[in-house]
Amino acid sequence: MQKSSEQNPGSVAILGLNFPVLDYRATLNLFKHWITKQEPHQVCIANVHTLVTSLTDTALRDINQQSLMTMDGLPLVWYAKAVHGAVIKERVCGPELMLRCLDEGRTHGWKHFFMGGKDEVLTDLVSTMQARFSGVAIVGWHSPPFRPLSIEEDTQLVALINEQQPDFLWVGLGAPKQEKWIAEHLHRVTAPVQIGVGAAFDFHSGHVKRAPVLMQKSGLEWLYRMLQDRRLIKRYCATNPVFLALFLRDVVRVNCRKILGRV
Repeated sequence: MQKSSEQNPGSVAILGLNFPVLDYRATLNLFKHWITKQEPHQVCIANVHTLVTSLTDTALRDINQQSLMTMDGLPLVWYAKAVHGAVIKERVCGPELMLRCLDEGRTHGWKHFFMGGKDEVLTDLVSTMQARFSGVAIVGWHSPPFRPLSIEEDTQLVALINEQQPDFLWVGLGAPKQEKWIAEHLHRVTAPVQIGVGAAFDFHSGHVKRAPVLMQKSGLEWLYRMLQDRRLIKRYCATNPVFLALFLRDVVRVNCRKILGRV
């Protein structure tokens, strides 16, 4: 797996995983560098759920450690600031990053391939993005079945993607399935930038309404999503309290060290 460290302006550790301190502009500049070199890289868009899951899912943790990680969730930004005193301009959120890449890609001739989600979601996603970003190069899309692919099907899917020579492979299979799929295929799929974007396909296709901007900026997007889809209750109840407890633990540790250092 290609370790994505070029041009990263420092990093902070959150629960044992390193995050480069990036904003959207720096992230897009990094992607431009990768596309010029034509080497495949994996990007993991991390939120509280994926971060806490990686504490017990060693395969996901290894993938995160070998990929470029961005802080999707505001609680991760709060942790970085409170525990490390990091100066972070903004989080790098998957749905927003996708829009910015599609937009800026028109200038650079970047090509995009969408993989994951239902057929109707992808169809609406493509038409909506083409209408929003005139001239955007969406070179292909594919909705895989909700079952493991056979070896032959998997080979055909990789060939389908590579034939279109995309610069970006956007994967919407949900976490951590999408991260594991990318990691497993990174040595075979030639796209320089390969990103799992979770629910971004649903948001941008218009099939799922995204949280109001105020809730996004308040770190409450997860609550809005949970109210929309009650299946997410189990996920958030299992991971959010764990993150909160570890966050408070590390904040207390940092402040205790500061107090003792003054004594």
